[in-house]
Amino acid sequence: MALLFPGQRRSNNAVSSFNWFKPGDSHRGHGEPLSIRQMISRVSDQHAIDPSRIFITGLSSGGAMTSVMLATYPEVFAGGAIIAGLPYRSANTLMQALFRMKGHGGPSDRKLDALVREASNATDDWPTISVWHGGSDTTVDRSNAGSIVRQWQKIHGVAGPPTREEIVDGFPRRVWCNEIGRVVIEEYIIESMGHGTPIQAGGTKGLGEEGKYMLEVGISSTRHIAEFWGLTSARGR
Repeated sequence: MALLFPGQRRSNNAVSSFNWFKPGDSHRGHGEPLSIRQMISRVSDQHAIDPSRIFITGLSSGGAMTSVMLATYPEVFAGGAIIAGLPYRSANTLMQALFRMKGHGGPSDRKLDALVREASNATDDWPTISVWHGGSDTTVDRSNAGSIVRQWQKIHGVAGPPTREEIVDGFPRRVWCNEIGRVVIEEYIIESMGHGTPIQAGGTKGLGEEGKYMLEVGISSTRHIAEFWGLTSARGR
């Protein structure tokens, strides 16, 4: 197993965030998506990675860039996890990005679907989608989680209400299954959580340590995402 951690130079963004909203950094074959794709290719070649088992995740602007990568290079990824992120191409300028982060405006559901379809030549084998968001997030409004889900529902052919709803470690999980019963989209809204990655540091299943944007809420998104992707003994549910 190999992990790749793409970073941002301050010279490219004043707060070292990904430029997920800029047209030059949100299209296949250009800017930051191309750079990340090239990094993935190099790591895959160096470590003989199984091309059918490449996944991507990110938080905040990293979550928004995860949306970009899943839309522009869907054939590369088996799955993606978007944490406190935004839908693909929901903004094209910094001002729009700030409005979208607060939950204002944005493309219609029909347009969101079309934006993904137009981003690449893919027609099938779309990556699975895991969405995590804090219900009390004041940096990126929780409405963006619902928009991400709706952006991918028609892509996966699972429009409408979730196939089932369940409680996992005390938190609601909604899932959408395709025609063969495979979960292709899951969504967790952690009601009391702000902006960050949900973790469970304590207990026998604890992972990581609480810190800035690593929020102790009693559920490990890392563990559950890995299970969803089939990277642990508990294969994808």
